[in-house]
Amino acid sequence: MELTKLEHAALILEEAGRRLFIDPGAFTTAITDGTRADAIVVTHEHPDHWTREQLDRIVQASPGVTIFAPAGVAAAAGDIPITVVAHGDSVTAGPFRLRFFGRKHAVIHESIPVVDNVGVLVNDALYYGGDSFTIPDGVDVNVLAAPAGAPWMKVSETIDYVLAVKPRHAFPTHEMVLSRAGKDMSNQRLAWATEQGGGTFHPLEPGDKLSV
Repeated sequence: MELTKLEHAALILEEAGRRLFIDPGAFTTAITDGTRADAIVVTHEHPDHWTREQLDRIVQASPGVTIFAPAGVAAAAGDIPITVVAHGDSVTAGPFRLRFFGRKHAVIHESIPVVDNVGVLVNDALYYGGDSFTIPDGVDVNVLAAPAGAPWMKVSETIDYVLAVKPRHAFPTHEMVLSRAGKDMSNQRLAWATEQGGGTFHPLEPGDKLSV
């Protein structure tokens, strides 16, 4: 399986010539090639993780694509068909086996509502938690998408998250809110945390690929 990192929180996974899109949002360059897609996963309803325009482009290019998301996204999406998933669910879409973990977005502030959020494990290899530090119980994570910067986190929390998960490989996500200096600092901290568990950190930039 091949992973392509896009800007911010968006990813493309490719297996056997088919594709899975994850969190194509407002901080991600318009996706102009949505062909060969079997599924889209949206972890939660915030616009940096999905927009109607991004979904429409993929659906138009791959009319049979299924969109998996928690109930909060289904409510926000209006007339866009959403297959609702929740913690503990497992589904298959083409060559992709998806398992979902977690229930809520990390707290930003007590004045801001806490929305639904699911993390996703793809083909028992890649784990992406969305905007949460949910650890997938009983999973030996090969590749972890580790949050690098966000209003809902501080760097000590993501360091502890990586230390707890102990992935064999990790790369940064959710980093478009950071300056270049901020990205470099987060990458240094995340690399240290990954290496403590014997793993390798990959400081992927948008467009970079990784075999999963």
